[in-house]
Amino acid sequence: MNAADTAFLITATALVLFMTLPALALFYGGLVRARNVLSVFMHVFSLACLMSVLWLAFGYSIAFGEGNALWGGLGKVFLTGVDADSLSGTVPEVLFFTFQMTFAIITPALIVGAYVERIGYGFVLVFSALWMLLVYAPVVHWIWGGGFLSDGGIFGAIGTRDFAGGIVVHETAGLAALVIALALGPRLHRTTPPHQPGMVMMGAAMLWVGWFGFNGGSALAANGQAAMAITVTHLSAAAASLTWGLWERIKFGRTSMVGLVTGTIAGLASITPASGYVGPVAALVIGGVAGILCQEAVNLLRNRLKLDDTLDVFAVHGVGGIFGTIMIAVLGHGAWAAQLGALAIVGVWTVVVSFALVKLVGLVTPLRVDAETETSGLDIMVHGERAYDITS
Repeated sequence: MNAADTAFLITATALVLFMTLPALALFYGGLVRARNVLSVFMHVFSLACLMSVLWLAFGYSIAFGEGNALWGGLGKVFLTGVDADSLSGTVPEVLFFTFQMTFAIITPALIVGAYVERIGYGFVLVFSALWMLLVYAPVVHWIWGGGFLSDGGIFGAIGTRDFAGGIVVHETAGLAALVIALALGPRLHRTTPPHQPGMVMMGAAMLWVGWFGFNGGSALAANGQAAMAITVTHLSAAAASLTWGLWERIKFGRTSMVGLVTGTIAGLASITPASGYVGPVAALVIGGVAGILCQEAVNLLRNRLKLDDTLDVFAVHGVGGIFGTIMIAVLGHGAWAAQLGALAIVGVWTVVVSFALVKLVGLVTPLRVDAETETSGLDIMVHGERAYDITS
């Protein structure tokens, strides 16, 4: 065990959990109507609890167990065979388990943004539980756990390059968000503006800080790669914020706060897969392009295709993660076949399984709340609480 690596990963683990609680909850909560903010908090907080238990029970074993090329098996369910002295590389395995658990928490939580303001609470819990075990955990194994997309797999000695989750986290969450948004249909009150842009900014700022643990911690060591990953993460976020704001100014004559910080998230998502492989100049390029690319994806899906992915999960996380994954090959740090092939394989698996789960879970618990509940707000109608004593 290396004490420096262990201390660094403990810090990174706390930062990644901070990305979900409270950062993502605040970011998403500020974007919805005031009468739905508590429901967003409930979804995010509940998923953090549920994914933690499921990751211990089955998720970690499926992802990192010593199974075969397709799944890790059940040899490590409930951390069987793992104690305080077990090591994963230079850190305690139980710490590696916890660090990876924070990724398993935030990935289903990202999907929340696609269905807020109209989803059934029971559906959220059941779908997310099955999705994490059947989509997220297997994909982790394929790419990070020694599966068929990793080094030595179907793409040869150099397999898929995904340093911190462009495919594993952002593509899977983005495509699942798209599937659920299509199944749900649009909100009844789609044109209502965000109730608290200041809350959105605070959440985005916290996400930016937490992303240092997300990307930097993925080095799994206190070394130069971790330091560079943190540096390029910051620069990509800054560049994307600026280009998003500039593009808004050119198109609409003004730059909005919500737009500026959405650009931040686009830059963070886009640099995630490449953060362990590129330098500062490449980070500026990735972030700079992402700020415009993801904004145009939002415009395409929301305004042209009229798809109500409520908080633009696919346009920002999905498109950003896919773009960053491709840029690894563009910049020469990965093989084209491996990068594009993994995107295609994981994309098809995610869409097919997500669609099947939507249909299956919908037979057990309602997918969407009724019109009266949606109009009155999920806070009071579903959870019996209000965040604000207002009628907006």
